[in-house]
Formats: sequence, C-alpha cells, structure tokens
Amino acid sequence: MQFSHIVNAKLSKETDRPLMRKEIFPVSKGLQQYLEKYGRDKDLPINYKDLLNYRFSDALKDKNGKPTHWETAIYDLKEMEFLRASLIETYAVLKTEGNLSFSKHLDVERIDFCEFGNSIPFRIRIINRINGNYDHFYIKVADASRIYGLELEHLLSPNYIVFLYHQNTLVEEHIAGVPGDLFIERYLHNPEHNKIRIAKEFVKFNERCFARLLGDMRSYNFVAEITPDIEDFQYRFRAIDFDQQSYEGAKNLYLPQFYKENYEYVDLVLKSLSAEVIQQYQEEERTSIAYRVYSKRRQLVELLNAMVKDELSITYKVKMLAAQLNEHFHTHAFLKCNTMGAIVKKQLKQTVQFHLRKFGPM
Repeated sequence: MQFSHIVNAKLSKETDRPLMRKEIFPVSKGLQQYLEKYGRDKDLPINYKDLLNYRFSDALKDKNGKPTHWETAIYDLKEMEFLRASLIETYAVLKTEGNLSFSKHLDVERIDFCEFGNSIPFRIRIINRINGNYDHFYIKVADASRIYGLELEHLLSPNYIVFLYHQNTLVEEHIAGVPGDLFIERYLHNPEHNKIRIAKEFVKFNERCFARLLGDMRSYNFVAEITPDIEDFQYRFRAIDFDQQSYEGAKNLYLPQFYKENYEYVDLVLKSLSAEVIQQYQEEERTSIAYRVYSKRRQLVELLNAMVKDELSITYKVKMLAAQLNEHFHTHAFLKCNTMGAIVKKQLKQTVQFHLRKFGPM
C-alpha cells in the first residue's frame, strides 16, 4: 500500500468519525483464562464501582488555566480514607507486585474522572510525600475490546504495556508522552526538531495501527515520546486509547493518516519523504512486527484464538471491514471471517506472511 493512496479526510471531505461511545463488551471465559495464564488477572484491592461514590465534582483545568475533559471527584472523609488505602495498595500491586514496604510515604493527591471516554476512566494521582514527585494510573470498566487492544500493543509494538484485570475492573499504568495534538502545536514546527525523523515515525505508527487494526488514532489518542540522541532527537508515537480495537467497519478508520486531526503529520510526511523512502520505512516496520510475531507466536496464537470466538463488534461492521480489506489487498482471504478476531488474525498474516517465511516453520 502506498502511503499517498489513502487521502486525508481534511482533503477528501469524507466523514472520519467512529462512534464516540461504543458498547462495552464483557470479558469472555477464553479471554479470562488467557489473562490468568499470563499474569494479567490478579485480585485487586479496589473495584471500579468503589470510585463512583463521590459527593460532587469540580471541573479540572490544566496548568495554563484551560478546561480539560476531566473533573476532580470529591468524596467525604470516611469514604476517602478507605479509597486512599485501597488505591495506594493497588498502585503497589501494579508497580511492585504488591510490595507495600515503599507505600508509607505515598499518598493520593487527586482522583479525576472523564465521562468523555468509552470506559469512563478514573485517573489517580499518586504523590511521594518525601520529594513531591507524582505518578498516575487509571481505573476503568473492563472492556474486552480494550483488553485485546492493550495486549496486542504489548505483543506487537516496541512498547511494554502494564495493566491488570479482575472481574469488572481494569487497572492501567500511565503512558507518558506529549499528546499528539499538543505535539503539533509545540514541537512539529520547531526548527530544533528533525522533521524527517518525525515523518518517519508517523509512517511506522500508521503501519503498526493498520497491521493489528487499532482504530480512532486521532492526534489526541496517541502521544509522542521525545528522546535526546547523540546529535539530535529520536521520536516514537504511542497509542494511549485502545477502546476502538477492531470495532469499526470502515478500513480507513484504522489508518491514522486518514483522520483530519492528523493532517499536519500527513502533510509533513508527503513533503519530507519520497515515495521510495516511505515504502522503505513501511517495510522496516512490517519486518519488526514479523519478528515480534515469531518471537511471541505461542502467546499470540492463544490470544487470537480467544479473540476469534468473541463478539467484539456488530455483524454488518464485520462484513463491511472484511469486504473492504479484500478489495484493498486484491484478495478473497477475508471472505470466511465472521468475527473481528478472525479479521485481525487474517490481517496480521496478510501483513507479515512474506517476512515470516524467512524465519522458518512456525
């Protein structure tokens, strides 16, 4: 696929909006068995419902005084006392496998929630009382789509993902980085930053999302990591929203280059990189994915076998996506796919099968 073949929605005037609030899918027995086997399912000191007992909320502004999508939840003193102990213990389970010896100097500075997200997340701000350093983690309603998205990111991307699940509760580590929309405002046009390297990483990010069918990667749903290098900076784009893992029926919604919010990244790519170089970076990323598929093949097969059996979207969207991918790849390989899991499995094979032949038998 040539990068320029998918026209950005800002230019094509096409609709680029997936559903803002999709159905939450329960964790199936097969997925739960997978999570138990690989250490993701652990008893947690707190349940998502425990956080719903706040008395009122206050709109949260950023450090520049601008309103955000978040609100700060206010609890009564007795409720907060319970939550404080449970949240610090949860943080210890997430970070140190439950070692509480370091927790005596930790405190809960703030509990925020966001009604904008599919999983209506709570964001917990943990502060170190000795030095004032802080960290965040999230507590959300467990959604099978999101869990599959998180685990596929962990297995197929260069990023390590930390999350835990138990019953109806999902706990996630904070993914640090500059939100993609703020990166455009503050860094993209800054002469100190290497535009060719930024363009290269967007091409690779675009390829990763399409290979595993992660949708809705508009600029505010991913972050940019900036790492100082010998004489310059290195960049990596990382997804932070996994709710739209293989849910929508339109193929273009799985390509970050399609969204109008990402137009400036696309424009940068087309102005900075030739078609041959773009193809080179796409091939590099497919090769990297193939290596990960091969090295994690047994675990990945177990995950996909559970995913194939789950209902993760609406029937007409499954049929629509299968048809569009058949057309895109000039194949009939997706005809027999009856679930989104089956499409993801076939899509991965379609993307990396050429490279996997070089590694020998699976």
